Order: sequence, then C-alpha cells, then structure tokens
Amino acid sequence: MSAYKHGVYALEAPTSILPPRRISASIPVVFGTAPIEDKDPAARKINEPVLCHTYSEFVAAFGDSEDWQSYTLCEFARSQFGLYGVGPVVFVNVYDPEAHTTGDPVEPDPMQVTSADIIGGVDEITGRLTGLELISEVFTRFRVVPGLICAPGWSHDPAVAIAMAAKATGINGLFSAIALVDVPDDTVPNYPDVPGYKNDNNLTDPNMVVCWPKVQLGDQVFHLSTQLAGLIGDVDAQSGDVPYRSPSNNRLYANAAVAGGEEAWLGLEQANHLNSQGLVTALNFVGGWKLWGNRTACYPDVTDPKDAFVPIRRFFSWHANTFILTYFQKVDWPITRRLIQTIVDSENIRLNGFRAMEIILGGRIEFLEDENPVTDLMDGTIRFHTYLTPPSPAREIVNTLEYDPAYLQNLFS
Repeated sequence: MSAYKHGVYALEAPTSILPPRRISASIPVVFGTAPIEDKDPAARKINEPVLCHTYSEFVAAFGDSEDWQSYTLCEFARSQFGLYGVGPVVFVNVYDPEAHTTGDPVEPDPMQVTSADIIGGVDEITGRLTGLELISEVFTRFRVVPGLICAPGWSHDPAVAIAMAAKATGINGLFSAIALVDVPDDTVPNYPDVPGYKNDNNLTDPNMVVCWPKVQLGDQVFHLSTQLAGLIGDVDAQSGDVPYRSPSNNRLYANAAVAGGEEAWLGLEQANHLNSQGLVTALNFVGGWKLWGNRTACYPDVTDPKDAFVPIRRFFSWHANTFILTYFQKVDWPITRRLIQTIVDSENIRLNGFRAMEIILGGRIEFLEDENPVTDLMDGTIRFHTYLTPPSPAREIVNTLEYDPAYLQNLFS
C-alpha cells in the first residue's frame, strides 16, 4: 500500500484499561469410577476428562448406578447436580473394564481399581497421562480453571489426599486450586481420634480442606467432601462467583451424620474442637444440619490468614488465577510505561470495585522500583505487588453483659 495519503483516516489504539476475564472459582475436577461396562468399548471414557453441565450429560457419558461404593463418580454427580444444582463439573473415570477384572471366567470389576490408579502417572506404552496427572489437561481442553480437586471414596487414603494437594498448586505451571479430602470414618469412627489421624498422616497442606464424618440424606450416604464441593459452588453462585464467603454455617442436604456406619452426634464443643485442629464437620445445632468450620488443613500449625482460612485461601488463589488469564494477552509486549500503567490502572479499578462491594476491605497494586532491578527489566521480567485484605469470617461473636446499678434511678423518675 502506498505511504502517500490524502483524506481523512481513523486508527484504533489498544484500550488502556482491561476488563478481567471471568472464571468460575469452584469448578470441581473429580476422579473416581463410573459404570461404563455396558457402553461400546470405543465410547468408553477412561482417563479422559469430560466436562458435564447437567446430570443427563453425566449419565450419557458414564452411565448411572446406585452402587456408590463401586462407582464413586455417581455419588458426586447426584450431589452436585441433583442436590445443589451447580455446574459444570469435570469428571475423570479411571476404571477400565478390560484392565480391572476378577474371577474365572474373567469379569470386569470396579473394585479392582486402586489408589494408584487415582494418583495416576504416565502410561508406559502410550505416553498418555492418567489419574490426577490429567489435571494439567483440563484448561487446555475446556478453557476452565480447576477450582476444586475431589475424589470421594478415594481421598480418605492419605497417599491420594497428599497427591491431590500437591496437584492443587502449579496447575499448568500457573493456576491454583484447593483439594477436598476425607478422613476414613470406618477406621476413625470417634471424633477425639480424628485430629491425631490428620497429623499422623501429614494432612496439613494450606491447599487442603479435611472433612469428617460422612452425612446421610434418607437412605443415601455422602462423603462430606462431596457435599462440601456442592455447598462451595452454591455459596459462590450466591456471591457473584467470587469466593470471598465461607461455606461454614450453610445448610447441608442431610438429616444425619454417619461415622463407622452409626449416627454421629456432635455438640458445639466437639465440633469446635475439630475446627480448632483444622477440620470441618457437620453440625445440627441452629437451623438444621450445616457445615461447620472455616480452617484449612494447615491450621493450627499455620495461622497466616491467607493460608489458614478457607475463604481467604480460595480468594487469593482465584485472584491470582484471574490475573494470569487477564494479562496473558500482554506477554511478549514491549516493556513500556504504557504497558505497566495499563496493568496498574486496570487492577486498581478492579480492586476498588471489590472494596466498594465489600468483597475485600481494601486493595491496591503497585509497580515498585526496588522489586524490579535493571537486570531483570533488561531480561524481560516485570514484577507487580498486590496488597489486598479479604475479610475474615466472623467465627466468634462475643457480647459482654454487665449489670449497671445506675439504671436503678429509673425507679424514682
């Protein structure tokens, strides 16, 4: 095109303020087993993430069964879609009817699946990822960021729980999530023994929430981690999809708590003892059965609010994930004052909006000279520093009552 121009022309400049990319904070990625025996072998979903928005989509992909001990994904689908009505969910079935067999004649048997199948790895023959390793494929397949990592029926195995927490950080080398795990109520049926089990098995990660016991609704028994995932999604949905509220003291779909096959009744003091040791539980106290507890697994050894409180830990992870996705479009742009100011202005507008809505108490982002040495700038690295304070949950409300004899004067007025 000729460089010579004669006339009136219009040009466009990049917007100096970038809106954040919306992501869901509570999309679960769930690992387990599903009843796929009757499906055509070519259509079986084995070690393949599947995104489902409805229960009918889950049934179409995996089938349905009331045998939740054998088919653990069915429990989660029933709770998430049938009780809490939140989605989507990414399901990963590790059960292979051709590999997990028993008896003579050989029959497929989902009970032959082991914790090693859930933890997964890299298939020696095909090179494909299996089990928890498939977390890294969720964003590249579906463009959704994992918010929760779940494996009801398996996460009571400490090896699985620790692997889940390990996978919750550095997803795709960038993103963070939180792992919801259970304490085995069959081997730990009494609440005084639960904190010791938690510590002895190293369930102390800030990106982990530890649950005990199970909950029951009618004839159906759910792992507490299953209902916690649905409750988190429900509370987030009520909060504009921003994870700043705690799921604690919100209603569970339950009419009993179960430990060791028997009903478990906890008083407020017993439930608070579990909370004080970094555990969440179910409590029937005021307003029916509710989730009770705000602490991540690292508490009480770690008291830093950003790590020890569930909603603050989730908010920090969500905020970081959103920052990454919003400004990934600016990677490899020239480092100029305009680029820096675009990021600073965009984020401060966003943080000011959060403060106005009382999602945070305050926040700001800065580009600090002492955090950006010349050698880093020359090498293409720029660093920002965000200060923010999400509100802590009001876990204790205290009112002091005092008898004031001065009011006796009202008898003479």
